[in-house]
Amino acid sequence: MKFVGKIYYVLLLVAFLVLFFVLENASIANVIYPFSFAMMFALVYANQKIWLVCPAFVAAAVVVNHSLEGIVCALCAAACLVVPYVAHFFAKKNIKIWEMAIFAFVSQLAKIGFSAAAGGYNVVFAIVGAIVGTVLTLGWIKLFEAIFVRGFSFRLSPIELVSGGMILLGLASGLTPLEIGSFSFLKLFVAFMLLAITYCSKNYYSVFVAALFGLGSLLNSLNPVFFAPFMLWALAISPFKTFRKYFSAFSIVLAELVVGFYFKLYYSFDWLSILPVAISALVFAVLPDKIYDSVKSIFDLKGDRTAIKNVVNQNRENLNRRLLSLSDVFGEMDRVFRGLVKNNLSPEEVKVLLRDEIISRNCQTCPDKVRCLRSRQADTNKVLDELVSIAFEKGKVSLLDVPTYLSSNCGRVNGIISSLGLLTRQYKSYSGMLSNIDTSKLLIADQLKGISSVMKSLSRDIDSDIAFDGRREQKITDELLFNDIVCSDAIVYEKNTHAVEATLVVRNSDAEHLKIPDIVGKICKCKMLVSDKFASAKPGWTTLQLKTSPKYDCAIGFASAPKSGNETSGDTHAALKLDGDRFMFALCDGMGSGVEANKTSETAISLIENFYKAGFESELVLSSVNKLLSLQRDEKFSALDVFVLDLKNGLGDFIKMGAPCNFVISENECKMIESGALPLGVVDKISPVTKKLVLGGGDIVVMFTDGISDSFASDKDIELFVKNSYSSNPQIIADKLLQQAIENENGRSKDDMTVLAIKVFNN
Repeated sequence: MKFVGKIYYVLLLVAFLVLFFVLENASIANVIYPFSFAMMFALVYANQKIWLVCPAFVAAAVVVNHSLEGIVCALCAAACLVVPYVAHFFAKKNIKIWEMAIFAFVSQLAKIGFSAAAGGYNVVFAIVGAIVGTVLTLGWIKLFEAIFVRGFSFRLSPIELVSGGMILLGLASGLTPLEIGSFSFLKLFVAFMLLAITYCSKNYYSVFVAALFGLGSLLNSLNPVFFAPFMLWALAISPFKTFRKYFSAFSIVLAELVVGFYFKLYYSFDWLSILPVAISALVFAVLPDKIYDSVKSIFDLKGDRTAIKNVVNQNRENLNRRLLSLSDVFGEMDRVFRGLVKNNLSPEEVKVLLRDEIISRNCQTCPDKVRCLRSRQADTNKVLDELVSIAFEKGKVSLLDVPTYLSSNCGRVNGIISSLGLLTRQYKSYSGMLSNIDTSKLLIADQLKGISSVMKSLSRDIDSDIAFDGRREQKITDELLFNDIVCSDAIVYEKNTHAVEATLVVRNSDAEHLKIPDIVGKICKCKMLVSDKFASAKPGWTTLQLKTSPKYDCAIGFASAPKSGNETSGDTHAALKLDGDRFMFALCDGMGSGVEANKTSETAISLIENFYKAGFESELVLSSVNKLLSLQRDEKFSALDVFVLDLKNGLGDFIKMGAPCNFVISENECKMIESGALPLGVVDKISPVTKKLVLGGGDIVVMFTDGISDSFASDKDIELFVKNSYSSNPQIIADKLLQQAIENENGRSKDDMTVLAIKVFNN
């Protein structure tokens, strides 16, 4: 492995020597030489080995110009890079890009000094060369950062493309004067590059590159002699891209013969002049396809990804079917559990059972059994039924409750009273247990029904194919690059005519760029927002998910105070973002105040949050929470106030159980949402107060607990105060209402007080 490493560094040194030798010959009109030193600084900044780059630069410079001036200028340029590099290395600090630009310009001071001594315009050309080289340094640093960090598989930004074009110009300029007789190294290099680029990429790339090579030659010699031939080469080989590469090799040789002998575009041309093109064509033809396939994979030329998109839609269809099947399974389980519910006996049936049990326990051994149960059966049953009814109502029976008929004709009254009390208590205990069992079964059935409903909803969401938009994807990638935001991949798809979603993979440094939603929205022709952000599978990249921004958004104001003397409030609140651009706001007031009330309300609000997160419907959420609370041993009740807002259309759902009224206020009016229904946990079957209302921009929903409402004389007083306290800032409304409620109680909060103010505004 060490030997292989040494070979690699030797080959790398040779490559740098050739590169710098060519760029040392590159010039602008043979008077300005900005390319070579700019390449040295850019390569070192891009983490290429300085102990290879700088010696290669100095050696190439000395070979091209081995005069004293050339040697001194080369050494000074290298020293201006090595000295700061070593200083920063020992200081453990990275060289900043602007510092590298300064070092690059300073490296040319020696050349500027020699030019000033020579007189004439030489000093002007030297200064211009230093400036142009500094600019090239900055551009090539950006380009090498993109290539060495991101790789070839990602599109280059406009600045990076221009910088890459300048390298091609420099190479063409440097190769132009390198000739041996009629053998042109420029033609050798350009012919092979055009053949390889055409074969490995799109046709118009080779035409563009041919133009750059022609301009590079023109830059050096101020003669456009190579511009037309290079363009004709590119046009000649482009039609044969899809055929075997031998056709392209033959066509470029043929094109060179036509250019030289028929059009006579060169000053001189003979059979030896065709040798550079012929050698390039031969090398291109004999190289195995594996090499070109590797180049294609490096550039990762992406198609329309139709196959991938079809797979996505096929997977969605399969998932839809499976969700529907699972929904049917849970729906059937719901029906089974509801069928297992064993309802309690009716009161009349229970009284008959208890009466018969009393007779069985007390009358079977009584000597008067025949007289009481046969001769006077109707009177006896009537009296015992009355006693059983009294026991149900009062929970017990005393001697005072015994009718005169029974006390005067029965000698076992005390036994009957004792048995009746015991049986009543036992039945109530059994009845409560049976009721809890039924409630538990119904609760499980509710959850099964909810899961079935959620699965059906998910199935509906993915029931249709996603329409991908490759044209927009390309536009988004190009527009982001134009704004120096590197996007390695973009997917745009429409869920329906009103909902567009996009997924972008961008650099970590670009993930927070504020222009991204605006650029995507401009191309998709709708307002977009970033809905999610997470790390990409590839290190250094972030995946952004954008979607159509809803019509409305909301802001929240919150104010709260515990009951005087308590540190903990029994009120809890929630503000939760739901799927489908919906928000759920809830206030829960636990029975009493302090820690116990807080635990009760926190339990209720936590259950409600989790059920809503899972996608359960409001009716099932409240029914399930109510059943869970009613199963607790202690009777703990919670007043609940829920407001669900759909940001797409402004539709608001109000759900109230034992909570005070709400108000919807705007600049011109105030609407009251009336209170009602019993709190959660009081009875098994609930009947919440519900109301739907369409809200608009500027409307503010005001919610509060009974600590606030009880401090005012009536709902009308609250309505008047809230209406007069309207503000564009919901926090001001919440603070004012809480402050006024405390003032109404003479500066003390007699109960826990909480206010939520939700403002709806146009997005």
